[in-house]
Amino acid sequence: MDSDPNRVVRYGRVLLKLSGESFKGDRRFGIDDKAVEFLAEQVRQIHEWGVGIGIVVGGGNFWRGAEFEKHGMDRSSADHAGMLATVMNSLVLQDWLERRGIPVRTLTAIPMQTVAEPYIRRRAIRHIERGRVVICAAGTGNPYMSTDTAASLRAVEIGAEVMMLAKNAVDGVYDSDPTLNSDATKFEHITHQHALELRLQVVDSTALSLAMDNEMPILVFDIFGDGNLASLVSGQHVGTRITVDEAGEQMSMPRTANPPLV
Repeated sequence: MDSDPNRVVRYGRVLLKLSGESFKGDRRFGIDDKAVEFLAEQVRQIHEWGVGIGIVVGGGNFWRGAEFEKHGMDRSSADHAGMLATVMNSLVLQDWLERRGIPVRTLTAIPMQTVAEPYIRRRAIRHIERGRVVICAAGTGNPYMSTDTAASLRAVEIGAEVMMLAKNAVDGVYDSDPTLNSDATKFEHITHQHALELRLQVVDSTALSLAMDNEMPILVFDIFGDGNLASLVSGQHVGTRITVDEAGEQMSMPRTANPPLV
């Protein structure tokens, strides 16, 4: 545990969303060990500061249900296959974290007790209270729901103070795709409502609406910027801040997410 008395930690409990793309590194698909090792090291650092951590993992490095639907596959079946891809990524991340001595529990929205615990909200909160990192796999367990939406939902459920939306090679929210438009303008701050009105693609509309309705701030940043995650947890500005108010200063207060657990 980091014992630095001058350490400033802005958030006591966070929900970190990791895209599947972040697991593939420079590869076209699959898992890149160096990329996952880097992710695990970033999580280890804030865990040692005593931050409660929930993680939602995507599966885009293996599978995207919407793409297979275009080729004639039933969307529900395609989405369920994508949920299994998130479980694979979750187990890989769990292993890398455990190698660093971090207690981890993977909870899945689709029951598969042989490899992970079922997602139960009170169980997830209890694990976090006991200092374990909780990885939430299989999205919400429902088709037509993105893992961004799952992240918004889990953030509210576990009483996170903020949802941290980690991107791969994108350092915030832009008014257009910066990989396609060199003149794209980055937002330092934007409200949920404005992001919805602009129909920005960085976060899907269902995730934004759920976060807005529950006054859940979202921080969008590049996970592969060394120290970015730690900087955010320390309260520094990195990437783009999405909040309910125009000024961008209003952050949701720590939530009472559960009655006392025994």
